[in-house]
Amino acid sequence: LTRQLPPSRRRPGRRVRTRRAHGRRPTNPAMPRWWLCLVALASAGGAAAAPMRVVVTGAGGNTGGHVFRQMLARPEQFDPIGIARTAPSKEALMSSSGCRDEQVAVLDVASVPGLYMDAAIAAFAGAVALIICTSAKVKPTGGTDEATGRPKMGFPDGQPYNVDWLGQRRQIDGAKASGLRHVVICSSMGGTDPANMLNTFGKMAGGRGGGNILLWKRKAEKYLIESGLKYTIVHPGGLLNEPGGMRPLVVGVDDQLMAGVNRAVPREDVAEVLVQSLLHKNFENRSFDLVSAPSAGAAVDTNFAALLGELGDANCDYGLGEIPDEAADIKEADMIMYPE
Repeated sequence: LTRQLPPSRRRPGRRVRTRRAHGRRPTNPAMPRWWLCLVALASAGGAAAAPMRVVVTGAGGNTGGHVFRQMLARPEQFDPIGIARTAPSKEALMSSSGCRDEQVAVLDVASVPGLYMDAAIAAFAGAVALIICTSAKVKPTGGTDEATGRPKMGFPDGQPYNVDWLGQRRQIDGAKASGLRHVVICSSMGGTDPANMLNTFGKMAGGRGGGNILLWKRKAEKYLIESGLKYTIVHPGGLLNEPGGMRPLVVGVDDQLMAGVNRAVPREDVAEVLVQSLLHKNFENRSFDLVSAPSAGAAVDTNFAALLGELGDANCDYGLGEIPDEAADIKEADMIMYPE
């Protein structure tokens, strides 16, 4: 850049002197300044983007573990933080995934709300998204159900009300308080039918409370939708422990896929869809069901960017089925706290 003396200060007959500003390069007068700005922006855009920091809760479980390991395998895209419920679960996750100590945090969604929020804000620091894979786990509780002749099933590690409603609500609140932009929930198909068999597991004597896992999941989903955060809610069918990438994936809404023959999907494929939901904008603010067709006998190349195309703008309708209201919430809390 050169500076010329103004005409009023030039002496007749003398050569005009110029001065170069210190540390500045001459500007090409033929190149507009706005064009130089565009060139600078284009050059900056060529730099590699930082990996996306994503929190994965339930990373010590089956589906959450797949999500966590898939992200670890793509360090150029993701910088995952796995959340385990206990210290032993953290050690097991580190052993199975080969991750570093700082890539796993211990955080119990059933802990005291105030303490949970403080711990969540610390664990979620720097993250842009949260994938929720926590869920109450149904297990045999001993004895036989006289009505069905099958083993009694329940939730000895935590009722759905505490894990799938209160626990997921805390996670959503923690994400919002931490400035995260996108929350993904791995839920379950069947939520439009209050009489679904899954809702009968864990019922207390006389059916006074407990169980209703799909109803409490659905309440958490609606809470996320109304939170103002970007959301993706995936309702997988029956989960299969087999390799992913071998079955064509099928999507739908409102449990319509349950009328079909194929109502299951590999966990690895579910995990891949959860991961892909952070990479494609058309997964934002969507709630849908997911199953798979029979194995093709060879690897299937799924176009995830087009996966939801067949749905158009359709989303799951939360006016269907049943969602516990505030009175049911209070009653359930009382039943769990005072079961007798």
